[in-house]
This record gives sequence, structure tokens and C-alpha cells, in this order.
Amino acid sequence: MGSRTYAVLISAAALVAGPAASACRDDTLWLRGDWGTARFNVAVADDAGERAQGLMNVEKMPAAAGMLFVYDRERPVSFWMKNTLIPLDMIFADAEGRVVAIHENAIPHDETPIPSGAPSQYVLEINGGLASTLGIEVGSEMKHPAIEAAAWPCG
Repeated sequence: MGSRTYAVLISAAALVAGPAASACRDDTLWLRGDWGTARFNVAVADDAGERAQGLMNVEKMPAAAGMLFVYDRERPVSFWMKNTLIPLDMIFADAEGRVVAIHENAIPHDETPIPSGAPSQYVLEINGGLASTLGIEVGSEMKHPAIEAAAWPCG
């Protein structure tokens, strides 16, 4: 195992946390599923300008970080990687925060549309390859204050 792979696994292991620590905050998103639980420090993009900027021009992102894109309603959405410098995993979730699709390792600078494949209201972008490393899968649930009708509610 290469040192880079080992470092990624160590960082990913640090993301996994017990349910007792799952407090709701605007800068924190939780994911859970049969694979376990993970916490991400997130920036929230909840208006057109913030969503358009996304993670463009970000050169490096900590393993436990990401960006949560919030739409006003559930609908088909599509992303691209123009001006995005790092590979990303895109985790698409419905109005209840249930993961409906995952696109792994989106290619930096690629302008090919990446559709949600199902109506989505929330999209979490994290470092490329991390969804697979953690075992995140369709059906997993998100927890964040922006998810009003959450399957895994705050509080």
C-alpha cells in the first residue's frame, strides 16, 4: 500500500464517528448508512451565485470537508467540472436527504454534464474517491439543518 493510499485511509477513518456526536450545525453535514456514519465540515451553497461558483479554483480540500448545494425544491440537477481543479465525488440526495445517486471521481476541468439521474434537492461534493473509501451508497441518509423534511432529522 502506497503512502498516499495509507494517508487517505487514515483521513477517511477520522471521518467516521458515533451517533452521540451527531449534533446539527450549519457547517456540519452527517451521513449514515449500513456502512457507518461520517461527518463533513461543509460550506453551504444555497443561492444561484454560490451554486455557480461551487468549488471552482479550489486547489486542495481537507479530507473531512465538502460543499453542500441546496436547491429550493427537488428536481433533476446537473453539474460540470469547469474550472474545478480537484477530483470530486458528487452525492445526490432527494428532499428527505436520502442519497439517490453518487458520481465518483469527477474529472477536473471536464465540461461534460454530470446529471443527478433522479430528482435531487441536495448535492454534497467531497474529495474524489472518498465515497467509495467510506462505503457511502445509495439509500444513505444526510443530516443537516437545511434538510427540512429529513429522513434523519436534526433535534
